[in-house]
Amino acid sequence: MNIRKNDEKIFTRDFFLVFGALLFSALVMYALMSTTAEYATSLGSSATVAGLVSGMYIFGGLCSRIYSGNALERIGWKKTAMIFMSIHFLSCLLYFVVDDVFLLLVVRFVHGIGFGATANAIVTIASDVLPKSRFGEAFGYFMIGTTLAVGIGPYISGFLYDTVGSNGCFLAASIFSALALIFIYFVDVSKHDPGNHPDLAEINDNEYSGIEKVFEIKAIPVSLFTALTSLGYVSILSFYRLYAIEVDLTAVFSWFFLIYSVILVLSRPIAGKIQDRGGDLIICVVGIIAQCIGLFLIAVAPSPVTVIVCAVCAALGFGTLNSACTTIVTRNASEHRRSYAVSTFYIFCDATMGFGPALLGCFVTATSGYAPVYYISSFITLLALPICLYALRK
Repeated sequence: MNIRKNDEKIFTRDFFLVFGALLFSALVMYALMSTTAEYATSLGSSATVAGLVSGMYIFGGLCSRIYSGNALERIGWKKTAMIFMSIHFLSCLLYFVVDDVFLLLVVRFVHGIGFGATANAIVTIASDVLPKSRFGEAFGYFMIGTTLAVGIGPYISGFLYDTVGSNGCFLAASIFSALALIFIYFVDVSKHDPGNHPDLAEINDNEYSGIEKVFEIKAIPVSLFTALTSLGYVSILSFYRLYAIEVDLTAVFSWFFLIYSVILVLSRPIAGKIQDRGGDLIICVVGIIAQCIGLFLIAVAPSPVTVIVCAVCAALGFGTLNSACTTIVTRNASEHRRSYAVSTFYIFCDATMGFGPALLGCFVTATSGYAPVYYISSFITLLALPICLYALRK
């Protein structure tokens, strides 16, 4: 194998820069996601509107992801990242002056627009700077940035909200966003960035029309089954506090995302190595089955043990699948279609995470409680299996 030693290095200067950009931008999302609903209620909104305030960020992100694949190829990776990360940062500052629920909804939507394209740009840039010979392993390490954000983002914001109020959360988000902007500024992608080769980008863009201006067709099957597993994950994210109260397991559920994060940090590099040796199918099948079992267990027999098992299964499920399947769609796309593949993948996942809570909430009644949410989520996760087998067939 004729690969230079330097090409096999994972922990390079550019790795740490894109890792920092991912970590700090994701911290903004998870820190504010857990406190903006509470802030909205303090402004006099109903619980329904407060939920909409929280979810508006996802809808804004979905809109910008639809546009960002084309923008990354036409404007360039670095320039697109800088533009939308600036929007992301300025939106953080707007929270300080918002004192009305309607304006808060607007800011959340604009903030989401900044985040959606930012996330696509960061992943696209990472796919260029990570070593191709160890891409699965390297991408697993890279995505630990999101894992850490899931674990510590809500904790930081909750602590600040309880001690210094909402402005403390907004200040932390502003600092995180500024750091993400600084990190991405110093990443060197000059060699392959379409923004530095406008003639080539225009030629590549003219080869495609219609739906291919938004989606990478080859990435749709993998994006679809990952989106179905994301619905299972969002059922936990959206309803676990209410379900914990219902089944009197609030103490153990409070540890859920810490256990999830620890397992994910430990398992991702291992899963990445397996994937690099041709293990796409085994990683995805095990992830789908694990998540299906975890969701079913907390629905049928909620207990401290099944909550812990579910946290482990969720980490091996959507947590691992999110990284593994992003690796698959970026690796299988040509260089000038990579940004479209990333955009396609996250459009599907964002759509289910944005609309999923409303869909699953329809199954909650006064008599059934929240258990049906997890039965349905387990079944929907299982539906991902045949699509997975089709998408990853040899």
